[in-house]
Amino acid sequence: MTEVILKNSSSDAWVDCVLEDFDQFLIDHAANERKASAMAMSLVAHYPDKQTLVTRLIDLALEEMNHFRQVIRLMQERDLTMTPDEKDPYVNQMRSHVKKGSDEYFLDRLLSAALIEARGEERFRRLADRLEDKKLKSFYTILANSEQGHHELFVDLSERYFDKELVSKRLAEWVDIEDVIFQQLPLKSRVH
Repeated sequence: MTEVILKNSSSDAWVDCVLEDFDQFLIDHAANERKASAMAMSLVAHYPDKQTLVTRLIDLALEEMNHFRQVIRLMQERDLTMTPDEKDPYVNQMRSHVKKGSDEYFLDRLLSAALIEARGEERFRRLADRLEDKKLKSFYTILANSEQGHHELFVDLSERYFDKELVSKRLAEWVDIEDVIFQQLPLKSRVH
């Protein structure tokens, strides 16, 4: 299977920003988990004829919803509540690069999702490395491992439905796209 390798890692300044306003990070993280579940179900609805995709993305949607529930519990322990939805500039910019056309759109939806999950893994690992609270450190390490499985799932699905060389070529393009978007992200206590 083709591997997702990000060009750059999140900075220490980003981790510092998150640690300084962890409550805000949790609120954003909860929203991201809920949206990830919805995105998986959107693909299920869009491609009901692809049985392997349907089965695997229903499982993913349930797993993401479970992560959402876990983050909500962490928020409730801190007397935090969800805030109204905000657009995620990173995800929106990624989506703006999805090509039109049936096959191109399908491939790009899968590969952009792989990159978004890979960035989530990278950020959760960076955060877990710096967290002092053992419970939170364990939680974000487990989530990082989960995100790794998610980005591998999207690449695997891509290779199931498309030629492996095409997937590898387009994935390399997506790595470049993601890096440009990532480099322009403002420093905020957010997942992206």
